Amino acid sequence: MNQDERRRYLIRELLSEDARYREIRVPEDAANQWRLLRSLMNVRMPAPIGAEFLAVQDEFLREEAAAKGIVALSALRLVEPGIYLWQGDITRLACDAIVNAANSGMTGCYAPCHGCIDNCIHSCAGIQLRLKCAELMRAQGREEPTGVAKITPAYNLPCRCVLHTVGPIVSGPLTKAHEAQLASCYRSCLALAQERGLHSVAFCCISTGEFRFPNRRAAEIAVAEVRAFLAKNTDMEVIFNVYKDADLEIYRELLGAN
Repeated sequence: MNQDERRRYLIRELLSEDARYREIRVPEDAANQWRLLRSLMNVRMPAPIGAEFLAVQDEFLREEAAAKGIVALSALRLVEPGIYLWQGDITRLACDAIVNAANSGMTGCYAPCHGCIDNCIHSCAGIQLRLKCAELMRAQGREEPTGVAKITPAYNLPCRCVLHTVGPIVSGPLTKAHEAQLASCYRSCLALAQERGLHSVAFCCISTGEFRFPNRRAAEIAVAEVRAFLAKNTDMEVIFNVYKDADLEIYRELLGAN
């Protein structure tokens, strides 16, 4: 199969799973087909699926990743010992682990094509990531608390693993408790990465999007926690991954990377 054939196959298979989707027409162009495929993956509950589907999906997603361009750690700019700053799509990074800003359900974002990092990571990793997260949550038997971390394989992402952490939700004034919870997210991810023998971790801007943590204060906490960890653990390298220009400027200022 080529990419067009794989995409159409995956869409047909997912549409056939649910009688409610029988009237959905498959778009003719590749961009809207990918949007439909991603939407179907996003809304799909964690349930087993056939080996043939997964094999085709894996080929499709890996070719998509290659087309976007995989970014190696060696291509990034070191801004201080052990710390890199990079603006771009975190799902392109070929490091040991990327950090996912998860929600307390821990099985990804179910809103079709939502712009959150949780949705992007699950969409690019493939259906297996949701299945693995659901397995972990069944074993845990309760929602994921704020400020801790879990680890899964990365499946079809170019990194090796995904670290999942639930950041604090700021629904009113920022409090010391919010700050302590965010600091715990960074410490927990770094400790788990070290425990698993990982040597490079890319952090997104945890809690600053849908969870409304003020961007500058979040960056200050992130930089402080990472510097404190690296002062005692010189075998780890950390990438601060930003997407928005505003976050890039904040991190440049804090890291002296102008």
